[in-house]
Amino acid sequence: MSFVVPNTLKGFGVTLKQVFKKPITQQYPEYKRPVYPRYRGRHRLNVHENGLEKCVGCSLCAAACPADCIRVVAAENTPTNRVSAGERYARIYEINMSRCIFCGYCELACPFDAITLGNDFEISEYNRDDLIYTKDMLLAPPIKRVPVADADLYDTPIPYYKEHS
Repeated sequence: MSFVVPNTLKGFGVTLKQVFKKPITQQYPEYKRPVYPRYRGRHRLNVHENGLEKCVGCSLCAAACPADCIRVVAAENTPTNRVSAGERYARIYEINMSRCIFCGYCELACPFDAITLGNDFEISEYNRDDLIYTKDMLLAPPIKRVPVADADLYDTPIPYYKEHS
């Protein structure tokens, strides 16, 4: 019983110290802190300069995904319907963002640099079905501009695979 009183007083002491400190408040919706340069956020599907999709439907991203959240259904390109530069293209490309762990393995596995993880972090939804991103959603350009911190401040090296390509 005698050791309970000093512990209780110690706890009150910690509380009293915090009462007189200035609160740390972030003005989140108005001010967005810059994300780290290598932050992995919302996925993007990229296209070539000529408008053809970079994704050829090889499904290597789906095979590399540990969360099994990527679904790719490939189809053949025809002379009248040319979608990608390869023989095939991704007819269906879906990512279930509620399952994604943002590990970046899909980006590393892609031999054509078709999928990249951007800096967007505001991807919450009210409906779970809205978290399944379709090909059209992934091909769309970013809506918001997310500030990115200076890479030199965080000693962020350029990855080897991007440096030598």
